[in-house]
Amino acid sequence: MEITIIIVLLLLGVVFLLLELFLVPGVSLAGIAATLFIGGAIVYAYSQLGPSAGNLTLLGSVFLVGATIWAFLRSKMLERFALKTNIEGKVEPLHEVEIKVGDKGVASSRLAPMGKVKVNGHVVEAKTNSEFIDQGVEIVVLQVMNTNVLVEKLEK
Repeated sequence: MEITIIIVLLLLGVVFLLLELFLVPGVSLAGIAATLFIGGAIVYAYSQLGPSAGNLTLLGSVFLVGATIWAFLRSKMLERFALKTNIEGKVEPLHEVEIKVGDKGVASSRLAPMGKVKVNGHVVEAKTNSEFIDQGVEIVVLQVMNTNVLVEKLEK
């Protein structure tokens, strides 16, 4: 009966350890449960069956955990969780947009420090080099970059 309890505790510990390593990110209840179950099996073996059975349980648990992780990594199980899609979108450069330094526009969204502005009828990504700019505030273009523009608040 004691051996059955030890085996069940070790198996539960290994299951929770696999859950912790491969499904639940960070230290969670699964990792704590795995530690408690495996540690409990070892302590139980030492207290109920003696030092030689405890040593055997300790070595067996180390081997069982290592072999289980190795087998899980070698299996195709992790491929089911892997992302297999490719990103096909890209950031369009501002080559076709007629915006030059000194053009005026209005902030379409809050620039904190990045947001959207409307210049010459085009809504483009913009960033500010100074203070945040609220939506609806008039802006002036300081620099045109590849994918966005640098703006500042228009001083009246």
